[in-house]
Amino acid sequence: MAAPILACEGLGLNQGPAWLFRNLDLAIGQRDRLALIGRNGAGKTTLLKLIAGRIEPDEGRRAIVPGTRVILLEQDPSVAGHATLADYVLAGDDAPLAHEAEAIADQLGIDLTREAASASGGERRRAAIVRALAQDPDILLLDEPTNHLDITAIEWLEDWLSRFRGAFVVISHDRTFLTRLTKSTLWLDRGAIRRAEVGFGGFEAWTEQVAAEEERQAQRLDAKLKIEEHWLLRGVTGRRRRNQGRLTKLKEMRAVRAAMVGQQGAAALTIAADDTKTKVVIDAEHVTKAYGAGSAQRTIIRDLTLRVTRRDRIGIVGSNGAGKTTLLKLLTGEIEPDAGRIKRAKTLDGIVIDQQRSLMAPEKRVREVLADGGDWIDVQGARKHVHGYLKEFLFDPSIAEAKIGTLSGGERSRLLLAREFARPSNLLVLDEPTNDLDLETLDLLQEVIADYEGTVLIVSHDRDFLDRTVTLTLGLDGSGTVDIVVGGYEDWERQRAQRTAPAKRPATKAPPPPPPTTPTRAKLSYKDQRDYDLLPKRIEEFDAAIARDEAALHDPGLYARDPAAFDRLSAAIAKVRADKETAEMRWLELAEQVEALG
Repeated sequence: MAAPILACEGLGLNQGPAWLFRNLDLAIGQRDRLALIGRNGAGKTTLLKLIAGRIEPDEGRRAIVPGTRVILLEQDPSVAGHATLADYVLAGDDAPLAHEAEAIADQLGIDLTREAASASGGERRRAAIVRALAQDPDILLLDEPTNHLDITAIEWLEDWLSRFRGAFVVISHDRTFLTRLTKSTLWLDRGAIRRAEVGFGGFEAWTEQVAAEEERQAQRLDAKLKIEEHWLLRGVTGRRRRNQGRLTKLKEMRAVRAAMVGQQGAAALTIAADDTKTKVVIDAEHVTKAYGAGSAQRTIIRDLTLRVTRRDRIGIVGSNGAGKTTLLKLLTGEIEPDAGRIKRAKTLDGIVIDQQRSLMAPEKRVREVLADGGDWIDVQGARKHVHGYLKEFLFDPSIAEAKIGTLSGGERSRLLLAREFARPSNLLVLDEPTNDLDLETLDLLQEVIADYEGTVLIVSHDRDFLDRTVTLTLGLDGSGTVDIVVGGYEDWERQRAQRTAPAKRPATKAPPPPPPTTPTRAKLSYKDQRDYDLLPKRIEEFDAAIARDEAALHDPGLYARDPAAFDRLSAAIAKVRADKETAEMRWLELAEQVEALG
């Protein structure tokens, strides 16, 4: 790494009864492209503020080369006290030059004359980006810069940063954004920070190496890692591997869905009345929706024909203003079409998880939001203890008594997801669900969506999340046409590129290749084959044991009557879950070998 232009040594910050982190050392070079990774609540945003000099540490020092300009793009910029967005952008002693700000605003597509008080989250975010970039920074500190941006704006920002001559540190949940831009990674984990000279594309492999080394060190010290202390790290590793299996399942679902979709999504499927697995839940035929009148009329949706079936995972993508919200409202029945018809299943019972997180009142406690103040919560028809359910969503159980106002933005989003996914439903509507979430929670969200038995509609600009989650993508370009593509965002991009690419000349037909030599067929070893055959039954036994012990825990009087028994059952469940996870990881590895052997 080149000589640093900013260095922090021995940083420590105390928050109440505990230290958020201590003895942190980091350095930023002149052209560093750093991803800052860590789970929600680890202190990523606080660390950026320390680096920027916005807050002072309780320990340690910050050194910076004189004249170095450090600019922080905050996650939720405040425009309060400013009449227009232009007033906000050009305010203060460190304001950028007006012509520089106007040039970037034009490229980013934001009207700075807009009243600040009525500006949307996306408009405020764009204005903040204009201010940050126009200030001629040497170091840019970016806290979730893609939140509230549409695809066009995200790609513009990627291009700008790829040409940026300074250094940047970025916190983001957008895997595609991080993979394309970063060259090094800072991992903030359990109060310590690690650095690797690999971009985000190598982050998961690196963290698994770190976890494996921790395990080896613990074994050398003859000390077993405690599940309660390391459940998050181990759970994440297992979850990533399970998600590989789910990606295989997703590809299978996409193949099935492809057989149902004809040209541009026209109805090309025959459905038996008793086939519940492919039952149509939303049936749209030749739907058109326009706004305005006369010459000012604009057609938002034009002649859309679409059938949404049970267990479809549908992503809706496009630039801001292209009609994503209109399409979502049409499909869910919030508004009616001008032409055509939309028929919905009578049993359709939907839950909308919106961007505003309106349920997250700061004065409420986590237990109140999650379980109306009680100890138990009904999760899709099954009773679970609040503490156990919080752990499933990557929370420390002790957070049950915390007030919502003390949680980070990502923790609030995660809590809202936990609450809403517990409610019985057969349709989930997720509007920008990935905003503010850390990467571990995104893995969890993918897992929950994959296991959900109903239909899911997702509006998102997170390209990687869509590629990992949806079976069908509805792409809007603002013309009124809706592309219906089996697969995720990448599949939509590929189709658009093929549509605009010049026609290729037919290639000269090459002679057929000689028939391949049949190789000797490899096979699993005896032990591997035995594990592959027996592990599914073993995993079922683990599930049965977990269900049995959880049923015992459901006794409302058990804790008061016999706290030791309650603790024993909780510990037993934790151990069996860990054993089950190990078995699942082993079976997935063997399944991949079987698939490779053909």
